[in-house]
Parts: sequence; C-alpha cells; structure tokens
Amino acid sequence: NDCPVYEADLSGQGVRDDSPHLDEFVLNAALDIVDDIVWTTTAMHLRHVDKFNEFNVSAYCTAGHTRFMLVHKTRHDNAQAIRSFFNELHDLYIKAVMSPFCTPDARIESPAFDQRVKASAK
Repeated sequence: NDCPVYEADLSGQGVRDDSPHLDEFVLNAALDIVDDIVWTTTAMHLRHVDKFNEFNVSAYCTAGHTRFMLVHKTRHDNAQAIRSFFNELHDLYIKAVMSPFCTPDARIESPAFDQRVKASAK
C-alpha cells in the first residue's frame, strides 16, 4: 500500500539528460532499504540510505511511518541542509494533514503546500 501522497521535482530549470522516470525507479528501489532501517533506529532522519550512479537517496520517517524521500546529487557535506529541509517538510506535512478537508492517505494537491515545499527546498 505504498502510494505517494505528494511528489515534486525540486531540481532547477533546464534540460535533464536522464529519463524523467529515473527518480521513481531509484526511490522505489530505496523503499525496501528504508523499511529495514526504520526498525533499527529511533531517529526520524535516516540520512543517506541508498545510491544509484551519481544519485543519492536521503530519507526521513515520521512517527506514523510516513516516509519522506529525496533524490539528490549533492554529497554528504550538505547533510545539515537536507536535515533542515526534512524538518520543514515534516512541519508542512503535519499542517496539511491536520486540515479538516484532508482525508487520510489522500494525495496532497494543495498549491499552497506545493509552493511552501519548493520554497523550503531552496
């Protein structure tokens, strides 16, 4: 029952030289690793969990086991910025799902949520 509730391309403007679906494949492959790591730690920020060629996958898991995953090309020296992004995303997610108009496990389609996520990614 792993269904994404929100997806966004946070990369800058420009032309990609890889497949537009590559991110989905990399994230789906990393889901199994995240599921294993979640039960071995009490930390929410799971850090760098997987790598595929030049793409790194970082993950964050909430207390309710909602997983936030980020595919990025940056190295580990930018870990604090990624941690900050996940913390802001978690706050935004809580505010979105606490809305009385949000149904559980439904996709988050709010343009305001999307705009805030993209602003926190910068």
